[in-house]
Amino acid sequence: MAEPEFDAAGVRIRHMLRSLTHAGHVLVRDGRLVLQTSYGSEIDSAPVDRVRLSAYGPGNRVVATLGRTRYLLGLTLGHREGLRAAVRTARAKAAAERGVLGR
Repeated sequence: MAEPEFDAAGVRIRHMLRSLTHAGHVLVRDGRLVLQTSYGSEIDSAPVDRVRLSAYGPGNRVVATLGRTRYLLGLTLGHREGLRAAVRTARAKAAAERGVLGR
């Protein structure tokens, strides 16, 4: 397994009105966005091509839509832009790999 392109710990992860974890992990690794509990159990994951990120309210909160499921991520300072950049880079990398394999 490759090193993650992005790894944020201590992230509050909510689904609708339900809190899933107060200290979760958000990873971008191997072309996937992965949400984990503080114990390392996977909450959800999706290929970066099926992930949509949008800012939500004041601060560093982000709505991450994985497939059709929305999660509210309470990121720490600076992680919001880092997550966006990592997803953008992973998408470009996946597209380049598809281009090479498609020849």
